[in-house]
Amino acid sequence: MAVYKLTPTKANLIKSKNSLQFAKKGYELLDRKRTVLIREMMSLIDKASELQERIDTEFKQAYEALKLANITMGTESVEEIAGSIEKEQDFHILFKSVMGVEVPMIKREDTKLTTEYGFFRTNPAFDKAVLNFSDIRKLIYDLAEIENSVYKLAMEIKKTQKRANALDKIQIPKYTTTIKYIEEVLEEKEREDFFRLKRVKGK
Repeated sequence: MAVYKLTPTKANLIKSKNSLQFAKKGYELLDRKRTVLIREMMSLIDKASELQERIDTEFKQAYEALKLANITMGTESVEEIAGSIEKEQDFHILFKSVMGVEVPMIKREDTKLTTEYGFFRTNPAFDKAVLNFSDIRKLIYDLAEIENSVYKLAMEIKKTQKRANALDKIQIPKYTTTIKYIEEVLEEKEREDFFRLKRVKGK
């Protein structure tokens, strides 16, 4: 519907007013959606920062323990025993909806850490390193889930912002201008009809 391309009739005036009302309602809904998505994303960003700090701390402790294990047990022994430790566990990626946005959820089996090595061949530093790296793996799952969610929410916020701007800067002004134009033409036409009628009555 281009501005000034409509025939200035009452039917088109009603149609333009309905379109304007619909555009304003759409903008309100998009603005509300954008606010909720931004709030959700900021909350996840805070969680991601906390997780990253925990991961950094865990890595520091794990590498300190691993360094001590290498010194006390020997690098070859550490590598040999580390090869017997349980590898990656199975996990499933599910999805949940946040205002229509599908964000990932990682579902994994929270089983207790099991080892195939005998404790007589290791020392507390090695065991601590194993436990630290196991905890880090769980934290990395959580961080990956959050970072993917943040990315998806950011993309949706960008799309929502674009649609809201199109309504606010283009559609709503266009309908407003069209309504004003039709109303002015109809008012002018009514005045002309009124004066024409008066002249007819005067004669």
